[in-house]
Amino acid sequence: MLIRAATAADIPAMIGLERQCVTAAHWTEEQYRQAFQSGSATRLVLVVESPAPLASRPSVVGVVAGFLVARRLAAEWELENIVVAPTARRQGLGKRLLDALFSAARETSGGSVFLEVRESSAAARSLYERAGFEPTSRRKGYYADPVEDAVLYRRGL
Repeated sequence: MLIRAATAADIPAMIGLERQCVTAAHWTEEQYRQAFQSGSATRLVLVVESPAPLASRPSVVGVVAGFLVARRLAAEWELENIVVAPTARRQGLGKRLLDALFSAARETSGGSVFLEVRESSAAARSLYERAGFEPTSRRKGYYADPVEDAVLYRRGL
């Protein structure tokens, strides 16, 4: 698996992936495009590309199997979105994307990374906790469809 900086050409694949994942943050195409605008130096957009076919698409090689979007806010980074294809989960791709974020954050003298996640998203919460994130607070009714609390996490660097 190859982790690389995403380009605007990856947007259709990113949207396709996030639409497969019910608990992912669902962004509009315009929101993704804004992440690649020249004034978005504070954004980090990474994709993990599979050099071999995925089980769900055996004829496709070099397919985007996951992505991450984060933004720098002074000395902190916010993980805004992370998605791994359902057929590529449990292979360490989410952890590799997070490690790449931590590395980039350290290079910019970042002190911590924070995020929020649906309370019911047990798999995501487990990934974050294994990666060293600790729950810090909760936002009541933060998510809609369905209404659900957000759990906030933070990891020092």
